[in-house]
Amino acid sequence: MRVSVSLLGVVLILAVGCHDGVGQQSPPPPPQRVAPDSTDGSAAAITRSRQNAITKAVEAVSPAVVSINVVEVRRVRTPFADIYDDPFFRHFLRRPQMQERRVESIGSGFIWSPDGYIVTNDHVAGNATEIEVLFPDGRSMPAELVGSDPPTDLALLKVDAQESLPYLAFDTTAGPIVGEWVVALGNPFGLFEATQPSVTVGVVSATDRDLQSGRDGRLYRDMIQTDAAINRGNSGGPLVNALGQVIGVNAAIYSASGGSIGIGFAVPAQKAVRILRELRETGTVDRSYYTGLYASTVTPRIARILDIDRTEGVLVRDVDAGSPADKAGLKPYDVIVAIDGERIATRDDYVARIYDFRPGDVVQVRLLRDGQPTTLPLRIGRR
Repeated sequence: MRVSVSLLGVVLILAVGCHDGVGQQSPPPPPQRVAPDSTDGSAAAITRSRQNAITKAVEAVSPAVVSINVVEVRRVRTPFADIYDDPFFRHFLRRPQMQERRVESIGSGFIWSPDGYIVTNDHVAGNATEIEVLFPDGRSMPAELVGSDPPTDLALLKVDAQESLPYLAFDTTAGPIVGEWVVALGNPFGLFEATQPSVTVGVVSATDRDLQSGRDGRLYRDMIQTDAAINRGNSGGPLVNALGQVIGVNAAIYSASGGSIGIGFAVPAQKAVRILRELRETGTVDRSYYTGLYASTVTPRIARILDIDRTEGVLVRDVDAGSPADKAGLKPYDVIVAIDGERIATRDDYVARIYDFRPGDVVQVRLLRDGQPTTLPLRIGRR
């Protein structure tokens, strides 16, 4: 503390001393612009040094990133609607308790194919009645909702393009590398419509992140975590690597204030492509899976009763006769600990993991039976 005060005193003294001496000296020469001599090639060398993998990726990707304006019609309770719940007032007043309201919102997206398919989030356009897509070159086009999938928070739009559009490719082979540079592009807060997207840079902070299921039915599983700033309005934009390949679709952030604090999440490319292909082909995602087993999260009490040394997994409480689970050989009191190699700690994990599969898929169920591990193949049925 003494050092800080002393330094502050020195700064104040120097400032006062300089001020007192100004009137006794000639005025300083006007500032001159300092620039490298372009004749010796140094300016060109500096310009080249400013170009890197990130700037090249941004240059390649930006033409395919769009802004999305949507209009939703929401049903909301009328003001003082609780009054109409009273039998006395309801007898005399016939005012409806619900009313429709037009709500405008914004988001981001990117072109997935040259014929005009556009990727965004379900929470951006899943309930839209009107959709307008704004392109970086200043154009705008109306779009239709091809389909959406609330659990993965993905939606697919289509514009009637008269010419081939610039589009982005997903990286579904190499996968994200923790620590690699990534770029998030979009239109934060709807500030810059029909122009070049805003760019934020960070790294892949982690992979395979699972977020708690929300009331809106989202199942954010196996997400890519990044510290590239993602704000409201960036939703639906691409998360790309240094090669300009889409490794994820920006979807969510963790924040107490509503703004970015460096904890953002994107739907990984491999999952996104599978969902988007289904939406393009059928307009919906087949969630009619059926296993025929009923499960509960293993609690400490259940673990003691079953005499197992772990308090994770799901207990099979019952199995429908003739169901896929019954045919696979699952029995009550089995404890499922993994599905296709992914650890299952709770019932939410089980439900989310089954959501990744479709009727007809065969999954390997690892379980404990009487304390002994075993693995059974289970073919997912249709409800």
